[in-house]
Amino acid sequence: MTASTASTVLVVDDERTLARAIKAYLTESGYGAEVAHDAESALTMLGSTRPDVVFTDVRLPGMNGIELLKKIREFDPAISVVVMTAHGSIEGAVEAVKLGAFDYVKKPIDLDELKLLADRARENTLLRQELSYYRRRESSREMPFADVVGESPVMKALLDKARQIAALDETPPVLITGETGTGKGLVARTIHASGDRSDKPFIEVNCTALPASLMEAELFGHERGAFTDAKESKVGLFEAAEGGFIFLDEIGDVELALQGKLLRAIEDRVVRRVGGVRDRKIDVRILSATNRDLEQEVERDRFRRDLFFRLAVIPLRLPPLRERGNDVLILADHYLRRFSVKYGKDVRRIGAEARQLMLNYPWPGNVRELSHVIERAVLWSKGQELGPDHLSLTRPVEAAERSGGQAVRDSGAQPVPGADRASGLDAAAPDRLTPDRLTAGMTLDQWEKSMLEQALRDSAGNQTRAAQQLGISRDALRYRMKKYRIGDR
Repeated sequence: MTASTASTVLVVDDERTLARAIKAYLTESGYGAEVAHDAESALTMLGSTRPDVVFTDVRLPGMNGIELLKKIREFDPAISVVVMTAHGSIEGAVEAVKLGAFDYVKKPIDLDELKLLADRARENTLLRQELSYYRRRESSREMPFADVVGESPVMKALLDKARQIAALDETPPVLITGETGTGKGLVARTIHASGDRSDKPFIEVNCTALPASLMEAELFGHERGAFTDAKESKVGLFEAAEGGFIFLDEIGDVELALQGKLLRAIEDRVVRRVGGVRDRKIDVRILSATNRDLEQEVERDRFRRDLFFRLAVIPLRLPPLRERGNDVLILADHYLRRFSVKYGKDVRRIGAEARQLMLNYPWPGNVRELSHVIERAVLWSKGQELGPDHLSLTRPVEAAERSGGQAVRDSGAQPVPGADRASGLDAAAPDRLTPDRLTAGMTLDQWEKSMLEQALRDSAGNQTRAAQQLGISRDALRYRMKKYRIGDR
């Protein structure tokens, strides 16, 4: 069986003819092979080559093979090291195995035997890497903040606050704000997982996904016969979270009529089921998140001022990825390792040009977009390094335009043929907001809202025609109108 071309062997031997012969044979067998003639050169090559397997002679000029083995184990214990030894130095080979070498092979070298040993050693490396991944994953459960990746000052400050919150015996309500895709849910789950109530429930509620007519019954429960389909009593999500946390994601989308009942549940720690006559005491901690500016919503009378202040006892703002500097590269490497293991690939690094492209890209979808970009790149890659073409990143305005198209796909609607032409969204109309006329500093949400308003103006408020112009379904249009509060005034 031919080895994957993504698997690399480093041969360390000062016998240059032998080293070249081994390299040529392994290359023909499908391996990527490199050669070093002393231990010092081999150590220099480890970072750039990232070999799966190292074949090293015991006797080398300068640092010997045993010392090299120790250094490789310090660098990455997952790398399988095979020592090559002459008959007279078998003791050295035995010592190397005791120190962690995968195996040893005697000189003169049988190349077929060497190939079989390389295959076995490579499998051993992959198993070690997988075991290391699962150990890190278990460790991250013991140290939950390990999942929140970032070294920028703004993230360090946020994580410091989150750790302090998690350490509190009585956690006051926490409001997590930030753009879509910044990781608000991850921070909420991490606060729960790292506190004294980590063994208690964590109930996540997507306030956007719940229809307004059902939200009260879902949150607070209902009694039998409370409405037509209420054939039996049901515990609400607040009661289900007893002793733990309830996370109200996209809290800014809750209808005003329900906000007063939410306020009472948070302030008095009681809920009353729909159709019920008695209050039920609850012991839950409240985490909430939104991508809206709730202070602005309060000023527009779209969100209750008293509920806002009650939810935001402790505010946490998650910065967009474009404000986090080199965190984008740290996160990219983190996802590279995760998805390489997930898909059984041997992608080791992201090239310099691709890294610079990621630093320059504005990431309108934030960390979620970055995760999807790296996952896709790893899935389709065939080598050890990701380049710019693997990332499929575009210019910022193209990214905004593409995201608008993604919204169409997410809605489940089929694109309308010629929708771009039908919408009339072209550069010929000076008053239209087209992707190439994006205002500096405008967010993707602001751009999408403006496009919706433009389509509604063009269609004189006819939602069916506006949806056709945008190439989305009428339900998708109405959902976005509700999301951006279009037509509420």
